[in-house]
Amino acid sequence: MHRWRVLSGFLFILLANLFKTYNPTVVRNAVNNVSESLCNVGSAVNGKDYLLGQLAITLLIFLGTYIAVALLEGLFTFLMRQTIIVVSRLMEYDIKNDMYNHYQQLDLAFYRKNNTGDLMNRITEDVSRVRMFIGPSLMYSANLVCMFVLCTAAMIHVNWKLALFVLIPMPFLSLLIYMLNNRINKGSEELQAKLSDITTNAQESYSGIRVIQAYVQEKAMLGFFGKESDEYKRLSMNLAKIESVYFPLITLLVGMSISIIVYVGGIYVGDGKITLGNIAEFIMYLNMLTFPVSALGWAVSLTQRAAVSMERIDHFMDVRPTVLNEQGITQDLKGSIEFRNVDFIYPDTGIHALKNVSFRIPQGQRWAIVGRTGSGKTTLADLTVRMYDATKGEVLIDGINIRDWNTGHLRHQMGLVPQDVFLFSETIKDNINFGAVSSTLERAVRYAEHASIHEEIKQFPQGYDTVVGERGVTLSGGQKQRISIARALAKDPSILILDDCLSAVDAHTERRIEGNLDKVLAGKTSMIITHRIFSLMRFDRILVIDQGAIAESGTHDELLALRGIYAELYERQAATETATEAS
Repeated sequence: MHRWRVLSGFLFILLANLFKTYNPTVVRNAVNNVSESLCNVGSAVNGKDYLLGQLAITLLIFLGTYIAVALLEGLFTFLMRQTIIVVSRLMEYDIKNDMYNHYQQLDLAFYRKNNTGDLMNRITEDVSRVRMFIGPSLMYSANLVCMFVLCTAAMIHVNWKLALFVLIPMPFLSLLIYMLNNRINKGSEELQAKLSDITTNAQESYSGIRVIQAYVQEKAMLGFFGKESDEYKRLSMNLAKIESVYFPLITLLVGMSISIIVYVGGIYVGDGKITLGNIAEFIMYLNMLTFPVSALGWAVSLTQRAAVSMERIDHFMDVRPTVLNEQGITQDLKGSIEFRNVDFIYPDTGIHALKNVSFRIPQGQRWAIVGRTGSGKTTLADLTVRMYDATKGEVLIDGINIRDWNTGHLRHQMGLVPQDVFLFSETIKDNINFGAVSSTLERAVRYAEHASIHEEIKQFPQGYDTVVGERGVTLSGGQKQRISIARALAKDPSILILDDCLSAVDAHTERRIEGNLDKVLAGKTSMIITHRIFSLMRFDRILVIDQGAIAESGTHDELLALRGIYAELYERQAATETATEAS
């Protein structure tokens, strides 16, 4: 569809230029007619009034013709812009949507290696520069080629020698543009890279404003941002200096060409080779070439920038997701989870997070995964929802290798409360119902009660319609965690994974949530990952992870009897709670 729009745009460019280059012919005939009529009037003894009247009528005809041709030129120019410029906007829309869709399919390893500011810059600034090439740059370049060919052909038709004199400066212009292309390309690449750095710095500053203000680092962050901005300004100024050479250069060359027309054309008129109208015609043709040629430098700059931006876009678009499987199994989930000799090494850091891990959680059972910070507990959750694929070994869901499942279908039947809680800048109700089969207020209330956050939500001025702000900035850490729990429960998943989801709540609230979860999780396969020990929840089995391997396994009483890592964690937690209650 876009191809035919662009082709029709090129047709309108041709038609617009055909009418535009016809007007100098009208002016030439008018000037010659006036010149001849004035000579006749001057030599006539009788009938001067009649000749002047005929001249006035002729001039009116020429004027009407000129206006009619100009109107037709304007019509096709309008259609030219309405096709090519509109196509560039439509293609910008398509590219942004394709990139956004592609971003959502990429795995966590990609996002660990690439910062958010660079991702945003490529989908905004880089796509905008590609649009500028597809639209204005392509349009003006095609317009220049068409105008140059038609004007040159017309001038050669009148007098090829004079046309040759007029076009002498043009090869020099092309040579200079070629020489500057490499510098523009290098400058554009450096500028885009620096813009990505600035965008990343700003995004991190806005997201971490609490930390910046708490540590009184506003001036330090401003200084860093200012330094990066100064470097961006320097690169921009260098690029602007290179680009600024074009317009004075073109003005000089056009002025030289007009001087040649006047001088050489005057000689030819004296020799009777051309008429006075031909000089006017040549000047009009040259003026027609002035804007397209002056825009050539701008178009070349846009083309170079678009080439750099397109390369940056293609670099990300060529990245293929490693865990996406759209053609796999889509049957209903029962809920068993099994790890068989699983090793995992993070592709971005090389950290060996899991080492020969094997266990099986039967359908409907509730297991706790306990361990110190950095022991590999979160990695188990990531592999279970297939954020990554195991480096070695197999992860099975319902006895089927997780790679053989349709990833989207699998995740739709799982509920995950991540360690790093993320809320959208929407209402509390929408955050809780995110991913649920329905978005009713009643559903949000029911699961908010299970997560022990309902009473606090009622105290907000807008209740469940309260907008939580970017990343939930208006809520406390404990409130965000409990809303995240309610969001996972609202999906009514077959498998529920809670990754250290109560670290920010007080002891009283924690015990209340444990009591609620003990009832809600009945009959569901659940994996509770924590560095604390939940005393009010009954677990079918507890795994103790240490340095990426299973160190201990058993029930609560069995693990206490072992007097190992679990017993040490339990005793330390009990001592802390006793000290807290005493104080």
